[in-house]
Amino acid sequence: MIKAGILGGGQLGRMLLQTAANYPVETYILESDPNCPAAKLCHQFVLGNINDYHDVLNFGRGLDVITIEIESVNIEALEQLEKEGICIIPSPAAIRTIRNKVSQKLFYSENHIPTSPFVITNKREELKHHPGFIPGVHKIGMGGYDGRGIQVIETDANISMGFDVPAVFEKKVNIKKEISIIVAVGTDGKMAVYPPVDMIFDPHLNLLSYQICPAGISKNISQKAEAIAIKVVKELKSAGLFAVELFISDNDQIFVNETAPRVHNSGHHTIEAAYCSQFDMMWRILLRYPLGNPQLILPAAIVNLVGETNASGLANYEGLEQVLAIENVFVHIYGKKETRPGRKMGHVTILAENETILLHLANKVRHTLFVRAK
Repeated sequence: MIKAGILGGGQLGRMLLQTAANYPVETYILESDPNCPAAKLCHQFVLGNINDYHDVLNFGRGLDVITIEIESVNIEALEQLEKEGICIIPSPAAIRTIRNKVSQKLFYSENHIPTSPFVITNKREELKHHPGFIPGVHKIGMGGYDGRGIQVIETDANISMGFDVPAVFEKKVNIKKEISIIVAVGTDGKMAVYPPVDMIFDPHLNLLSYQICPAGISKNISQKAEAIAIKVVKELKSAGLFAVELFISDNDQIFVNETAPRVHNSGHHTIEAAYCSQFDMMWRILLRYPLGNPQLILPAAIVNLVGETNASGLANYEGLEQVLAIENVFVHIYGKKETRPGRKMGHVTILAENETILLHLANKVRHTLFVRAK
């Protein structure tokens, strides 16, 4: 039986493991929190730090294949394991490029992939040297996630809010839509592309609030966006699952915002809505099986469940029974015992025949189900 390791034991690892039960695979998790969402679902749980060279090296030796559920892992250890003949998906080189927003943006530029205009800064004070990029968005190179490490600089007066470490300063683009396209790449180079997803963000938390698939864009824009997403993935030269987030501007220009080299929040609807979910697709890639069908069975929406403002403590899901009573609604709770403001605690998938019904039900879920503290 193939031994597969996952670096990280959060909700993405948990959902990967839920799907792994369908395959002949022995699963291993490396995580520093013994109570993480994935801890109880794997065959072997290893307590350790995914950023520690020796922990990752010792974890990986003896496994057949390793993947990640988060980019902040020890790359040097993965590179060494790769030299020792262990299959790493995505490749350490692809992770190294993507995990730092500075190297990621330079990758787009070097490979002629459209992205919003940017400059690299090392100190906060450098922002004042680029007045043409204000209003702009300052993104920390390393360590940002789920809306953290991003600061909008609207005027010169906001420069003090920038970051005093290596970062990307992007010129703000007038965005009509933000979409995501997930591209699966097998070890044989074959690809499967999921339909684009509309992503609607919470302006206060800068977190994905809800999404709709398929995205409400023209066939022409969809084809162009798909071609750009495929180019990103081809240039990364790695097997794996890649979520390419793109901006569509007011004048229908398409820019790559960011890429995630793993299963992604924007693909959670595929569990119920697609013939082959992103998690099933990832196992097909890891185990070298044929890729599945990424097309939709029905249009879908997702509502993210995040901790309510001023809610910290043991999680309590108010309105859960009422939401479960709604037809074609599926609740996923991530198994995190404690909630805090803005923390991802789960998601709800909604299936319907058209966007009008999806939006109605998504709004109903958002005003019915809350994650509060006991």
